[in-house]
Amino acid sequence: MTPEELAALHRRCFTMPRPWSAAEFATLLAAPRTLLCSAAEGFLLGRLAGEEAEILTLAVAPECRRRGIGRMLVRDFEARAARAGGSEVFLEVAEDNSAAQALYEGLGYRRAGCRPGYYPGARGGRIAALVLRHRLAPRKRPES
Repeated sequence: MTPEELAALHRRCFTMPRPWSAAEFATLLAAPRTLLCSAAEGFLLGRLAGEEAEILTLAVAPECRRRGIGRMLVRDFEARAARAGGSEVFLEVAEDNSAAQALYEGLGYRRAGCRPGYYPGARGGRIAALVLRHRLAPRKRPES
């Protein structure tokens, strides 16, 4: 997907926090150790820092939700992160985003912390971000 396609889908999926622009996606995609997992109906953008992988955003077209696409994108990201040397994935999810929390918890992610007031709220307040973590399966070493 191009930065413009990513931004267009992100706009369809998010109002708060604000959707990212094509320029922001282009900058992220140009950064080293950025991973983009995509399907026609959605994408996941993440990055690696040492052995830690971070999910930056996950977007699935509204009309295609609850079909396993988000789950597939997360599993693809985990596999690619593990192959690149990652041992753990973390992310932030808005405290009021129960659908995303259910997705991640169903995939084995567990709460590791809370960032109060992390996201802007729709009515001017602030929403906490829950920090979730998941250990990746160790990479299998080739047999000698």
